[in-house]
Amino acid sequence: MRRSEFLRAVDAEFGGRAASLVHDLVLTGIGRTAQEALEVGVPPRDIWEALCIETDVPPARRHGAGRLEPRR
Repeated sequence: MRRSEFLRAVDAEFGGRAASLVHDLVLTGIGRTAQEALEVGVPPRDIWEALCIETDVPPARRHGAGRLEPRR
């Protein structure tokens, strides 16, 4: 997952709450916010998984989120 895919996935899943969650919610599994984690180089896929776990996103909506096209 690329950073751009991560940001699209967050926006698609959380809508108007996306920016707040990325900047304010400390992810228990990572120990920092999603924005802080991106800045220090944590892989976006790991951040996405931690955010999904923290916010109870169902597993069916976690995989491949944010992709513009299916992976070949």
